[in-house]
Amino acid sequence: MRHHNTVFHTVLKLVPWQALDRLVEQTKANKKVRRLSTQNQFVALLYAQLAGIESLRAIAAGLASHASKLYHLGACEVSRSTLSDANALRPCAVFTGLLAELMGRCERATGRRLADAVYLIDSTGIRLSSLSAEWAQFCAGVSGAKLHIVYNPDSARPSFAAVTPANVNDITVAKAMPIKPGATYVFDLGYYDYGWWAKLNDAGCRIVTRLKVNTPLTVVAENPVPAGCAIVSDRIGHLPARQARSRQNPFHDPVRELRVRTETGKILRIVSNDLDAPADEIAALYKRRWQIELFFRWVKHTLKIRHFYGTSENAVRIQIAVALIAFLLLRMAHSLQNSVHSLLTFARLVSQNLMHRRPIQRLLEPPPPVSENPHQLSFSLCKT
Repeated sequence: MRHHNTVFHTVLKLVPWQALDRLVEQTKANKKVRRLSTQNQFVALLYAQLAGIESLRAIAAGLASHASKLYHLGACEVSRSTLSDANALRPCAVFTGLLAELMGRCERATGRRLADAVYLIDSTGIRLSSLSAEWAQFCAGVSGAKLHIVYNPDSARPSFAAVTPANVNDITVAKAMPIKPGATYVFDLGYYDYGWWAKLNDAGCRIVTRLKVNTPLTVVAENPVPAGCAIVSDRIGHLPARQARSRQNPFHDPVRELRVRTETGKILRIVSNDLDAPADEIAALYKRRWQIELFFRWVKHTLKIRHFYGTSENAVRIQIAVALIAFLLLRMAHSLQNSVHSLLTFARLVSQNLMHRRPIQRLLEPPPPVSENPHQLSFSLCKT
């Protein structure tokens, strides 16, 4: 019978190990480490994410049950306390750096021109234990973190990720995000800052977002609207001279406001600096924003980042980074086969067959029967 590596081994081959080794060397993450290297810590955490394991003790037990296969994975058995200490003390920059490396490679692999690139910006809240209150307290009795994402809906992959305490405003993180000149950015009311909009506009980016209900618009022109569509009005005008009493608006260029009626009858005020594109194209771009909501739901429920192995900021950042790395690796592995079309189904099959020796292209096929050694069988009969 032809030898097959485990499904987990196939996924691990997609990891840029040279980049991980370089990050470990730069941060000196393995300095004075005797038992569990940072590379083995990463393998253990990735195993937990792909297998859907929600506790350190279960990770240790799961790896111990597959002890005979760990050598070929470049992994080792771990103890609960050693892994807990590693998550608390090893620099999270190793894991966030590896995530950035993978996101960059996936972005380059798409090969799309920036003029055609669309990026969705949003954040999602993550509830944390009260034991994390020292760094993540939001209000009395409530602790949480925020995962900020720039998501490419065409490749269905994130291109930027950051984790902050829940009390950090979305626009604060957005101002630190790298801007890709010429790209299209779609976001919601959490990023309502005229100064940041002007920065995107000056970089040649197209922006699509919402106007608040009480924001006045000085109308200078009105475009005709086709009959029988969801678009109520299409107007061109200028934003207010000030966003607040003490802040002058640096965005002086005209903008375009579309009033769109949703299926529930609600009127949305969509605004863009694109004055020439068809109105339905602008409306469709804003509607694509829901794809990032589906991504957040997928990551939270499928990769189980609602349960954390540690309470420190470092441990939480490491686990979220590994969860996003697991998502990217699943995306990459999914593209290598064509038997399973649904990513969710593929992720569940990987979880169920993670330590089975079978090719990743045949996850839907039943496992081959285990052949018994006739000598071992006769020996066991003699003993009985």
